[in-house]
Amino acid sequence: MATVEEPSDSGAGITREPFESALSERYLVYALSTITARSLPDLRDGLKPVHRRLLWTMRQLRLSPDSTFKKSARVVGDVIGKYHPHGDVAVYDAMVRLAQPFTLRYPLVEGQGNFGNIDGDNAAAYRYTECRLTKTAMTLMEGLDEGTVDFIPTYNGEEQEPEIFPGIFPNLLANGASGIAVGMATSIPSHNVAEIVDAAELVLFNKDVTHQELMGVFKGPDFATGGLIVDSQEAISHAYETGRGSFRVRGRFYAEEAQSQEDRDAGIERQKGGGYQLVISEIPYQVPKGKLIEQIAQAIGDKKLPILEDVRDESDENIRIVLIPKSRNVDPELLKESLYKLTDLETRFGLNLNVLDATRTPMVMGLKELLTNWIVAQIDILQRRTQHRLDRIAARLELVEGYIIAFLNLDRVIEIIRYEDDPKAVMMAEFSLTDRQAEAILNMRLRSLRKLEEMQLRQEKDDLLKEQDELNKLLESPARQRTRLKRDLAALRKEYAEDTALGARRTRIEEAAPTVEFSMDAMIEKEPVTVILSKKGWVRAAKGHVELGEDGCGDFKYKEGDEAAFAVHCQTTDKLLLAGDDGRFFTLGADKLPSARGFGEPVRNTLDIEASANIVAMMVHQKDKQLLLASTIGKGFVAVTDELLAETRKGRQVVNLKGDAKLAVVRAIAPEHDHVAVVGENRKLVVFALDEMPVMARGQGVTLQRYRDGGLSDATTLKLEDGLSWTMGGKGDRTRTESEIAMWKVARGAAGRMPPTGFPKDNRFS
Repeated sequence: MATVEEPSDSGAGITREPFESALSERYLVYALSTITARSLPDLRDGLKPVHRRLLWTMRQLRLSPDSTFKKSARVVGDVIGKYHPHGDVAVYDAMVRLAQPFTLRYPLVEGQGNFGNIDGDNAAAYRYTECRLTKTAMTLMEGLDEGTVDFIPTYNGEEQEPEIFPGIFPNLLANGASGIAVGMATSIPSHNVAEIVDAAELVLFNKDVTHQELMGVFKGPDFATGGLIVDSQEAISHAYETGRGSFRVRGRFYAEEAQSQEDRDAGIERQKGGGYQLVISEIPYQVPKGKLIEQIAQAIGDKKLPILEDVRDESDENIRIVLIPKSRNVDPELLKESLYKLTDLETRFGLNLNVLDATRTPMVMGLKELLTNWIVAQIDILQRRTQHRLDRIAARLELVEGYIIAFLNLDRVIEIIRYEDDPKAVMMAEFSLTDRQAEAILNMRLRSLRKLEEMQLRQEKDDLLKEQDELNKLLESPARQRTRLKRDLAALRKEYAEDTALGARRTRIEEAAPTVEFSMDAMIEKEPVTVILSKKGWVRAAKGHVELGEDGCGDFKYKEGDEAAFAVHCQTTDKLLLAGDDGRFFTLGADKLPSARGFGEPVRNTLDIEASANIVAMMVHQKDKQLLLASTIGKGFVAVTDELLAETRKGRQVVNLKGDAKLAVVRAIAPEHDHVAVVGENRKLVVFALDEMPVMARGQGVTLQRYRDGGLSDATTLKLEDGLSWTMGGKGDRTRTESEIAMWKVARGAAGRMPPTGFPKDNRFS
């Protein structure tokens, strides 16, 4: 028998450890990499690594706003080759997002060519499109050459890339971010730059500023596609205080061509003849226009929006979706509310301020904490920029002072250069020059020996010393630093002010009025119909209230071997209750029935009625109407019609039946009725008080009459003082009433006695 040799431990680089610990350790490394280097944005510049590397590459390629465009393929190639070793599709998709004005509130890339559209169409391949940076992107990267941030090696160590971007543009809140990492996610909407600056200034000069004061200037999201936020100010404020929440975003109805301001704001365009149409001018953020129109058309096709006739897309560079109501009598607010409920014209945008702080630690921050950390980062950048400038000034001053010494001793310097073998060393010793100063003097051109040049050097020295003094004061004073930052923020705010095309707020924040409660009945055009159900279960609806004749079923044709069973007059807005002898109730909309021109359709196509079950009753649903329900074994109870409506085609089990028992009686109870009459198959009759029967939503019920043999034949309700009536045989609608029924009035559950003379032989009250 062969043996399996144990693997040798002598293999180089092979270690033994439990699989569970090895897996967890490696998964943790992967999770941390996903969180810090892929999915979450950095608080300081609001960018993920792929976006930062894209912009850095475009800067390296000198794709400034005033330069010519360059192929997107070139940019993507440089990014994945030098900085971001991932797929070209992912990198290009990230760049496309930065260039889409309907995705980014303040685009960072300017695209030329097909970069997709708001309909949801994809961008063209990167070999067909071109790009360059926007002014906003340049603002975000401003100061990269001024020692403001650290540069780190790229993945292969061949290049250097900035750790973050130092610009004062508040990109995290201005453009937002979204991402899913391992065990955490982020979702930040875009905001208005002017409002961000106003809130930042409050935090800058008052560390004790309250959240309520911040929300006084910081209104909330400002999406690229506009729309309306309809949450309350309290709900919005709470979301920003905790860093978590969500916003209800709606499309906006606005009709530019409407005659009155009221109609313009409501999106209503009046038509000749009294009709109107609704115009959608803005849609919720991240909802493709094509998908929204498709949803509306689907709702019309599925008859979920019967009050809407048609939808048209008349958009050009501006969105214009036109809705045609079914008639001029349709309430515009009802139509809007139904669209909010049935389509993506109203969506929710989640807020999750989960970002990486300056130590690359992920955390969820409230608005004040986020702005405080951003300001700290900007102050640090300001200090580093100041120190870098001081170092540059010190280096230049060193050279300027050397040049001035050379001018003061020009003849001697020329002599040293002409006659000394090592002029550099002689000059350093004689004039106490540094190595850099002596080297600079030796490299000086003859044309620089003019008198004018000397005057310029002295002026430059004075200017540098003055600037050095100002920068030292700035570096030593936190108050000066805050003032400088405020000045920079004010300049930024002016560039993105509310009266500029890019800075104007697009999303309106208006708390929605209380929701208009509506049902599908409200969206159905009310018309009279006559509903017919045959014994074999074929259902149809005839327009109008057709004369039903003496038999109560009307003059309708049926399939061979079939005949009438039930017929009722109702409206298309009504619901029909169907009861099966298995105790299950079904609901049928009167507006969804086939025409009575043919034989109709099997009701089982619409409702899941058991094959062995028969329909024993069909009636129009009336609110709060009471029904008498009784089974063949003599048990029953009172039910309320509202409890019988079924939401699904499977119906609702109302009467619980055991063995061979069937539901035999479903009869409406008149408000004035106070007693119940029950007759059994043994032809014995009992009458008892209606209040002896329980009102139930579901169950078997209580015993109505006791039997030795057979079961219940029929049951009805009556007003005791009016007596008991029943239908007489023969032609006509004749009835007979027995007023003296005291001898049959007993307690519920009695056996009863023979009915009055003349009671129908079929033991039926009607």
